[in-house]
Amino acid sequence: MTGTAGRDHIRLAGVCKSYGRLTALQAITLDVRRGEFLSILGPSGCGKSTLLMMIAGLIAPSSGDIEVDGVRVTRPLTDIGVVFQSDLLFDWRTVLGNIMLQAEIRGLDRRVMEAKARLLLKQVGLEGVEGRRPWELSGGMRQRVALCRALLHGAGILLLDEPFGALDALTRDQMNLDLQALWLSAYPTSVLITHSIAEAVFLSDRVIVLSPRPGRIALEVDINLPRPRTMEVQDSMAFVQYQRLLRGAIMQVH
Repeated sequence: MTGTAGRDHIRLAGVCKSYGRLTALQAITLDVRRGEFLSILGPSGCGKSTLLMMIAGLIAPSSGDIEVDGVRVTRPLTDIGVVFQSDLLFDWRTVLGNIMLQAEIRGLDRRVMEAKARLLLKQVGLEGVEGRRPWELSGGMRQRVALCRALLHGAGILLLDEPFGALDALTRDQMNLDLQALWLSAYPTSVLITHSIAEAVFLSDRVIVLSPRPGRIALEVDINLPRPRTMEVQDSMAFVQYQRLLRGAIMQVH
């Protein structure tokens, strides 16, 4: 657990979500500390993405409460960054233009935000591509741009819905390193939905496993590995043991 994490930033109390007779999530009670990186694992259809959208205020729970900074979430949050599996970049805008869309929508100072956008691009190894179009970039490069856009306005909360799921293994490893570096530079409270156990262990302070629908918290594991983490940590006995523990939990709940 990083020393930067403090009091609870996000709180879920008895959260349930139903669609007619179908119950997607049931009795989710969870606190996410400020500056924490939390990953959520679970089988397809267990409600992981639904949970993320409820935290964002994009979907209302059927029952229970969600609070951010002690305030009940009743509408879409604005102090968040969201990254999906699809990068959602606009091909008619340049790389810099796509990132700056965040500043334009929010009415932020263009000069200040452009300088920050260029810095973020440099941090993820994309310095010099500011004028290129998204269709000229690889999938990994596009997702780096999407990450930069999500973080441009200094979001206090970063929500990630399988952002690297469509990438090849080597590119995914690099994206995990880039995401870790960006997170370590600002410590936004982060919630990642992923199907990759290794990704969850590598990035997280804590990992939650959800049961099959209706999704419930089946296991909660603190990841005590030193940061910054390199790919070599995956060869360590501690990393392997975390993977075994999480894989066993997922196999049991199937």
